[in-house]
Amino acid sequence: MDTSSGDDVISWFEEVAKNAGKVQMETLKMILEVNHGVEYMEKWLKDVDVHNMDAEALQSLYVSRVPLVSHADLEPYIQRIAEGETSLLTKQPITTLSLRVYPTREEGKILEFIYGSKHFKTKGGLLAGTATTHYFASQEFKLKQQQTKSFTCSPQEVIFSGDYKQSTYCHFLLGLFHSPQVEFITSTFAYCIVQALRLFEDYWRDLCDDLFNGTLSPKITLPGIRRSVLDVIKPDKCLATWVSSQCEELKESDWYGLIPKLWPNAKYVYSIMTGSMQPYLEKLKHYAGDRLPLVSAEYGATESWIGVNMDPCSPPENVRFTVVPTFSYFEFIPLHLRYHKACVGSTSGGDDYLEADPVPLSKVKIGQQYEIVLTTFTGLYRYRLGDVVEVAGFYKGTPKLNFICRRKLILTINIDKNTEKDLQLAVQKGSQPLIKSRAELVDFTSHAKTENQPGHYVVYWEIKGEVNEHILALCCKEIDAAFADHGYVVSRKNNSIGPLELCIVEPGTFKKIMEHFIGNGATMSQFKTPRCITNPVSLKILNLWTVKRFHSTAYM
Repeated sequence: MDTSSGDDVISWFEEVAKNAGKVQMETLKMILEVNHGVEYMEKWLKDVDVHNMDAEALQSLYVSRVPLVSHADLEPYIQRIAEGETSLLTKQPITTLSLRVYPTREEGKILEFIYGSKHFKTKGGLLAGTATTHYFASQEFKLKQQQTKSFTCSPQEVIFSGDYKQSTYCHFLLGLFHSPQVEFITSTFAYCIVQALRLFEDYWRDLCDDLFNGTLSPKITLPGIRRSVLDVIKPDKCLATWVSSQCEELKESDWYGLIPKLWPNAKYVYSIMTGSMQPYLEKLKHYAGDRLPLVSAEYGATESWIGVNMDPCSPPENVRFTVVPTFSYFEFIPLHLRYHKACVGSTSGGDDYLEADPVPLSKVKIGQQYEIVLTTFTGLYRYRLGDVVEVAGFYKGTPKLNFICRRKLILTINIDKNTEKDLQLAVQKGSQPLIKSRAELVDFTSHAKTENQPGHYVVYWEIKGEVNEHILALCCKEIDAAFADHGYVVSRKNNSIGPLELCIVEPGTFKKIMEHFIGNGATMSQFKTPRCITNPVSLKILNLWTVKRFHSTAYM
């Protein structure tokens, strides 16, 4: 494919979208040809001449012989690859392991809140780290900047410092220093941008001092960062005075419109804003003001890219992802809610869905929900991604998807089955009294507490602002009543699940949880607040910093 110009890319995509079904068969054939002879596939297709078989016949044979798998099924192979074995899943050389281009003017700058973690070597000599860490260290990342002539404000030393607070401070300092050139603001997840801007509310005075004097705060202690930043910045008294006056005004409006105020030439904010990022949208909109667009990033996972956002002007809540048929070979498992009635069909065994047999991309139906299954060039075969999507329509012959939720069940005690989406909706409804009292829900998580009988759900909230206890008690009741799962409602009514408990934690508690995960190898660029906590250390942090507890009066 020649992608030397935007027109070439558009023409190519129009063609593959129009012939999506055929392109998918060819993509699968190409994957199987490239990886023919690997140990895993020899179990299923050893006697098949994939090079000379017709693509349609090969597709049919492949889905009839090769089983659906999850990460647990592939773990033994991944461990062997980490120890140095080859040709197990893919013929392509594996040099790294991952742990679970937009228009700008020439010489424009990108304020990117990106963070790389440290690599470590496996027994087999492979570099292991997060997917974003590999990408930020790659030639591809550098090449993207060279081709677009748009460069991130921060040098590699800042991105890979290993200390997200020091990195964030320097991202801001360099972003302000280059303020007139900044074209857009971005990070992997909306959470990262919101978290960074919350820190800015504390950092701005020190940042203004550094801009004024051309210095770097003594709080930045890492030598590599200090050298790289001081090589760039120079004293700019006019800029420092302007930033300071803007911040004084912004403080009075609770930082509303912070981004366009300080980066007046920024055209949009770009990040993943769907799924578990939706709770942070309101705060991001607050920082963006009423004129700066929020653009939802493409749909992908560590395992594969899946679809593109073809309507970047669409609000993040309404975004649809158009599947690119050449990214991987896609299958879709039709999902049907049980509604707790006797049904005929196979079941997932882990949630409240009935499953039908997987269908190819060309056979999906509008309005139907599916779990995505991937076959990738990098050695995943009929891999269950765990994402639930709904087909919203088609672009020519390829589907447009709504991301619904991760399929994994997060809250269950008895016969109740609640997903991340169910929790998100319950918290959204339960927080309405909080919002009406002009307070803000900063973050939340949950835990299914079963140490004592009957077990019950615990929801942890960090809030900003003063709220009286009557309002918080009402919020607790509303969350409990908002869980619509039939098993939960029945269990609450017969007291086999106890009243929901709402715990209010000290400001900064969720930051402590984030720091715990980052301290154990996660990177800020890929961190997402877990919506259900089982980790003992995280639970200890939450309970230690709980300042108020409320028990639901629903179902009484």
